[in-house]
Amino acid sequence: MTGLNIVVGVAGGIAAYKACHLVRFFTERGHSVTVVPTESALKFVGAATFEALSGNPVSTSVFDAVDQVQHVRVGQAADLVVIAPATADLMARMAAGRADDLLTATCLVATCPVVVAPAMHTEMWWNPATQDNVATLRRRAITVLEPAHGRLTGTDSGPGRLLEPGQIGEAALAVYAGAQIPRDLEGRKVLITAGGTQENLDPVRFIGNRSSGRQGFALAEIAAHRGAKVTVVAANTDDLPNPAGGTVVHRVLSARDMADKVGEVAGEQDVIIMAAAVADVRPAHQAAVKLKKRCRFAGSGAAGIGGKPRYSGGPDRDSVHRDLGEKPSDCGVCCGNRRRRCNTPGPCGGETSAQGLRSADVQRSGCRQSVRPGHKLWVDGVS
Repeated sequence: MTGLNIVVGVAGGIAAYKACHLVRFFTERGHSVTVVPTESALKFVGAATFEALSGNPVSTSVFDAVDQVQHVRVGQAADLVVIAPATADLMARMAAGRADDLLTATCLVATCPVVVAPAMHTEMWWNPATQDNVATLRRRAITVLEPAHGRLTGTDSGPGRLLEPGQIGEAALAVYAGAQIPRDLEGRKVLITAGGTQENLDPVRFIGNRSSGRQGFALAEIAAHRGAKVTVVAANTDDLPNPAGGTVVHRVLSARDMADKVGEVAGEQDVIIMAAAVADVRPAHQAAVKLKKRCRFAGSGAAGIGGKPRYSGGPDRDSVHRDLGEKPSDCGVCCGNRRRRCNTPGPCGGETSAQGLRSADVQRSGCRQSVRPGHKLWVDGVS
């Protein structure tokens, strides 16, 4: 999808600076952008900035370029109109059908999809007048996105924060492509889990996965735009912006933390979507201090040249066993530089090596001699 004529409307608010990133979002995808700010918007970001980023002239008045009938031409030529930020004042003027500046005139003329991203303080957003205006715009097939929940201009936080430019841009292009965002989840409560849990081995190391949390956050955003009250229980995620709407995000670390938090809030939910990537195992014991690394192996894991484990540094085998309070034995769990017999029969069949122990749970190890309580477990050369 390239080559669209996109009008980016900008109202006067501190979030106007994000419109610069939105313009770049569209131009980098091959679209032609015309920025139509209000007079108030130019007190936050200058016209020269918008002209440089868009490559097109910037105008605010219906009396500019009268010979080209600009107050009509801009809206007629648009394939998509995106207004970000949209203040309470601008939405009130749009709902009233006013055309007292170039932006509101463009909105009246445009027959293409119009997407509005509000930004204002929480009290202004929840004011009945604003909510009535939003409902009016939506009734007229204008897509009004839910604002984000987060830090606002002052010290307060809450719903009313402008969505991030990428969120606005993706939603706007989806609307242009025909995506419908019905308000069919009004009054519903939705709980979504997201991200990957981390199970600590010690204060430094953990068992985890590369889950980004994007799927869970995307589900939360769509649910919020469809009118749901969304709660997200998130483990480790990429640096993602908070989903739209008054979405509440609870941060957790481990699978047990997630289970506890979900248990707290699950009873009041209408829908629960479990999109988190929960770790498959957890250590039987979590060390209070960082476990020391005793042995190192060359190659990938314990495999060295030719697939044979090769010792590449660290203390010698006998000193390792002395540190464990043992007599040097023929067990290859710690040293792994060659396969040796284990003196204690067990599920390992009496023979083991560094490659043979891959579980983080010492209770699942086949060799009881080298991993009995009080001993340390080496997995692929990392303690």
